[in-house]
Amino acid sequence: MTSKDIREKYIKFFVSRGHKEIVPARLVPENDPTTLFTSSGMQPLVPYLLGEEHPAGRRLVNSQPCFRAEDIEEVGDNRHTTFFEMLGNWSLGDYFKKEQLPWIWEFLTKELGLPKEKLYVSVFEGNDSVPKDTESYKIWKSLGIADDHIFFYGVDKNWWSRVGSPDKMPAGEIGGPDSEIFYEFSQVEHDKKYGEKCHLNCNCGHFLEIGNSVFIEYQKQEDGPPAGGLKELSQKNVDFGGGLERLIAVVEDNPDIFQTDLYRPIIDAVEKLTGEKYSDLDNQEHMRIIADHLKAATFLILNGVVPSNKLHGYVLRRLLRRSLLKMIQLAGEKKGWMMWMDLEYDNFEEIFRSILSIYDGLFSIQKGKNENMVIKMVSEEFSKFGNTLLVGLRKIEIAVQKKQTIDGLFAFDLYQTCGFPLELTLEELSKLGIELTDYDRKQFRSTFEDLKIRHSELSRTASAGMFKGGLADQSEIVTKYHTATHLLHQALRDILGPQVVQKGSNITVERLRFDFSFDREMTDEEIKQVEDLVNEKIKEDLIVTKEVMDKDKALQSGALGFFTEKYGDKVTVYSIGNFSREICGGPHVKSTGVIGKINRGTIPLRGRNRGTILQGKIKITKEEAVSSGIRRIRAEIVIR
Repeated sequence: MTSKDIREKYIKFFVSRGHKEIVPARLVPENDPTTLFTSSGMQPLVPYLLGEEHPAGRRLVNSQPCFRAEDIEEVGDNRHTTFFEMLGNWSLGDYFKKEQLPWIWEFLTKELGLPKEKLYVSVFEGNDSVPKDTESYKIWKSLGIADDHIFFYGVDKNWWSRVGSPDKMPAGEIGGPDSEIFYEFSQVEHDKKYGEKCHLNCNCGHFLEIGNSVFIEYQKQEDGPPAGGLKELSQKNVDFGGGLERLIAVVEDNPDIFQTDLYRPIIDAVEKLTGEKYSDLDNQEHMRIIADHLKAATFLILNGVVPSNKLHGYVLRRLLRRSLLKMIQLAGEKKGWMMWMDLEYDNFEEIFRSILSIYDGLFSIQKGKNENMVIKMVSEEFSKFGNTLLVGLRKIEIAVQKKQTIDGLFAFDLYQTCGFPLELTLEELSKLGIELTDYDRKQFRSTFEDLKIRHSELSRTASAGMFKGGLADQSEIVTKYHTATHLLHQALRDILGPQVVQKGSNITVERLRFDFSFDREMTDEEIKQVEDLVNEKIKEDLIVTKEVMDKDKALQSGALGFFTEKYGDKVTVYSIGNFSREICGGPHVKSTGVIGKINRGTIPLRGRNRGTILQGKIKITKEEAVSSGIRRIRAEIVIR
């Protein structure tokens, strides 16, 4: 059974039970300021989990590409990745535990043929705020699962919310107890470095989590009653997620996901390029990191991300450069560091072709159409990094010539600024006549590794906040900015012409950002005309209406929709008076006049903050080029 078989079986299984297959969301979300990337299948569905009507109905299913930058330091073992594919099914206030748990058990044991004796489950043990989940326990028992295969855990393991346990949830956050399913790899013996005894959540690899049914039925309130600040939602939801990479591994009873068809072609290409073998245990960590990072980088590039030093581009750059360093470390000592730094980067083409071949025909990927763009961008970035490495070599030479202190701190500085592995620094010092004693090398390496660990911990903490996937922001200011992007889009088309096409957007509580196709810099007069037109429509207080209709009918009616591949057969169309009409997922204000009415102290604004209700307007703060033929506008609400 292949990964393609599992994906198709899963979708078919839930479609036959009344679910509608929905198109996966973009890996780079358009209007969610809480995260840079889509990190779970439920992330784009938050408004519907809160009660908004979904165009496709109340039972949904799909396979969602996901990316979690905060997991980057975990990659290297046999199961962690930054990029993965999440099989998901959802009930938006329709069915609940008594349907979900038997269904997923049936899928795993009958459709995939997993041995029942190898499956274990965990259930929420309850706390002062939420009762013990005896209902799930009884359902699992009725399915024939023995008591010694059912385990109860607290909020640290069997409670889901974006930020963790209920005490950490901010007001408005949704969450609930969950029930996880684990597979036992009997061939993997427990490693006592992870604890005296093995358990379901042990990191030794004996057990692997393969699916999680989350019962989203609570929303955090402000501190105070009800108990724990949790209130039951008006609808009880099911959110299931199962990693495809892990499911194919357990179907094959192989604890290493990198041996499956979702990674093996990439590993083969890495072996061919480096001359090294994955079967050599010393190579596996490096090859896993390379395979994961280059796959993730490919998907980010296909989602419009360009390497840079900020936000999405920073993550992409880090993935590419880290994978190249691992390639250097993998074969550098045997074949010479300088050979690898002088490498012709188009030699990496086969790796990227293998990645695109795995997903050809999925997620709008067309191997022949996409490969040149991906390879060109990666080659340029690798070439830039090669120049950075040469800068590092020059720093070493200067330090030796000037007899500067060369120690672990110096080596770590090279690692941070130029990406130098410690081994490369030591080798270059040796070439320049600096021979270190065994004691010196030990001290050198202790200092370096200590600084690297501290750096990783800081990086992980930052990633957990900055890159963590979560709930789409439905706050007042974000909703206003979202509606304002529709006004801005139509204003640009009216002033510049119908060749203007939306290429992306990003909204935070501080500003909106809108990317569009246009082949030159806007003039100051054009910027003012667009700005004035937007504010004119805000002043007119146009009514915003919502309509659910067939996608083809929506497009025929004149509704703009420039990412139509992400929509299903049914779409939501938002009309702003007779001025703007677009296919969109929301959220939106009820009328445009709301955009200019600001409650004092509720949002960040520029200007003097006087009075209870302030009058605001949209101000374009910057217009710039993003890439060839693509322009970007930044705008914010300012006080009149």
